[in-house]
Amino acid sequence: MGLLDKIKQKFTDVADALSFDRLKEGLAKTRDSFVGRLRSLLSGRTIDDALLRDIEEILITSDVGVTTSEKIIARLKERVREDRVTDSEVIIDILKDEIADLIASSPSAANDTSFRIDEADKPHVIMLIGVNGVGKTTTIGKLAHNYKRAGKMVLIGAADTFRAAANEQLEVWAQRAGVDIVQQQHGADPAAVAYDTLQSAKARGTDVVIIDTAGRLHNKQGLMKELEKISRVMKKIHPTAPHDVFLALDATTGQNALQQAREFTKVAPITGIVLTKLDGTAKGGAVLAIADAMSIPVRYIGVGEKIDDLQVFNTEAFVEALFDEKSQHPV
Repeated sequence: MGLLDKIKQKFTDVADALSFDRLKEGLAKTRDSFVGRLRSLLSGRTIDDALLRDIEEILITSDVGVTTSEKIIARLKERVREDRVTDSEVIIDILKDEIADLIASSPSAANDTSFRIDEADKPHVIMLIGVNGVGKTTTIGKLAHNYKRAGKMVLIGAADTFRAAANEQLEVWAQRAGVDIVQQQHGADPAAVAYDTLQSAKARGTDVVIIDTAGRLHNKQGLMKELEKISRVMKKIHPTAPHDVFLALDATTGQNALQQAREFTKVAPITGIVLTKLDGTAKGGAVLAIADAMSIPVRYIGVGEKIDDLQVFNTEAFVEALFDEKSQHPV
């Protein structure tokens, strides 16, 4: 390895360490509530049915959910029996393994990490959906920032014309990310905004287009028609668009986030979930419930309010950060 390669590797390692530290900080409340309570519970205990019930209670109250918690406990019982575990302290390591196995890796994980796109099928079009208040607008700004930092030209389409302040808020985040935005007046046809955005992107040779959408679900039939129209109109310009439909969910809502995911899958072909506000809640167990219950991968997680606080969801890093109560980066 040459000197330049070594320097690049050093900076990559530093960036990875800083990213992991931010992830650990973002999961602090969940880790204290979940792992902290587990360690206190296990200290000096005998492995019996009472202990397993107590562990299951901690899982459920950490918003892992009843069904997912039962699966984890069933696997825990099996491991204890197969491995003839007698030391209750070992249960932490078993739970860590089982949780890692439970969270399915995204088939697009490699592309997400490098923000790689198909150069022969540009622009790569991403639609963001989700109810109001989940952090959809900030997610778009942070995602745009990540792609731009990776050397991609990004254009945002402000197709949430239903909410009065949506355009202004999205414009602020576009400026922070240093990318352009296409918008029309309040009440304009969302599909027309998406059409104009994609048309402009094609003319400019843009790499990535991110389309905002209206954040409402109270009228599922109306939302379905709107999303279908946006997709249909974009396909007139770019037949393979949209390439991704990301659903933004607020981690602080716990099991309600899972219910929203179930409802949105009825109206849109979701390719990935963005779980926001993990830093503001002890309900990070919702990641496990969503990954287990839905056949949709968690693609990104929000661990803070800064523009670089949207991280690609990495199963290994998430589990390490959740269980690692030490200060150093794992080797």
